[in-house]
Amino acid sequence: MAQTATIFAPSRQPLTLALLVLPQSSILEVASTLDPMRSANRHLGSDAYRWRVVTPDGKPAPLTCGIELPTSGPLTSAEGADALIIIAGFRQSEVATQPLIRDLARMAPRFTAIGGIDAGAWVLARAGLLNGHKATVHWEDLEDFTTAHPEIEILPDRYVIDRTRFTASGAAPACDLMLHLIRARHGPALALQVAASFLTTPREGSDPQIAAQQNRRLDPRVAQAIARMESHLDQPEPTAQIAQHIGLSPRRLETLFRQGVAMTPAAYALSLRLQAARRLITDTRHPLAEVALRTGFSSPSTLSRAFRHHFGHPPTALRQ
Repeated sequence: MAQTATIFAPSRQPLTLALLVLPQSSILEVASTLDPMRSANRHLGSDAYRWRVVTPDGKPAPLTCGIELPTSGPLTSAEGADALIIIAGFRQSEVATQPLIRDLARMAPRFTAIGGIDAGAWVLARAGLLNGHKATVHWEDLEDFTTAHPEIEILPDRYVIDRTRFTASGAAPACDLMLHLIRARHGPALALQVAASFLTTPREGSDPQIAAQQNRRLDPRVAQAIARMESHLDQPEPTAQIAQHIGLSPRRLETLFRQGVAMTPAAYALSLRLQAARRLITDTRHPLAEVALRTGFSSPSTLSRAFRHHFGHPPTALRQ
């Protein structure tokens, strides 16, 4: 058990984290969690941060890139760590089995803090470990997560820390979270040094997960239009309405889009909707009619025609 009430507080005591890495996690999420601690130790000249990697069955975890991640053992090997972090990606509903969920709920009081990276929030929620807490999840899952877990206050943030629980919405936010941890324990100077090692800039937890307007290569008006398209996937707006909202003529907006993304606004909006539909088809079990509704198509047949034209195969082929 840790000696402090929170791991996010000034301390010179070594901190030990156990990472429960589930199959089909991203190697980038693992690295974004581990490497900031490794870099902090290098700058400090001491092992202020210690870690161990565990998996549900103690066997190497197959990651999405095809690499198998070595492990120190099964979940029980996490005992004695100050905090437990669950890293999960695709197919969490399958790889996080009911026995594992029960073990997590049973072991939770043994850690000062418990966190989740990406789909790790789903695993924590299924174990009842986020009830009454604020949390975040990957932006693609925000709507489904909110529907599935009304007892949790979901925020569209990069990372959220609420008492003894913390969540990060993906790989880059996991790095932001770890930089925040380093800043909280050892001060802003060390956090900036670690960030400089990776040529990155720390971002706040409350920053949006995706923000096209932050892409400096895009005209701000194009970025504003894209942000509006992303927020209206289920009720797409015509180009003229988007242009009016931004204060441009439709022709001027089309010119800016062709210059910035080599597409018309209508083609870009359709691409966004089809990509969202593809994610829902591959990552959820929602009926095709619901997928069509959520992505602004009038019917499953309309979605299927657009999908086949864009991707070269019907949406049903993905589920087969």
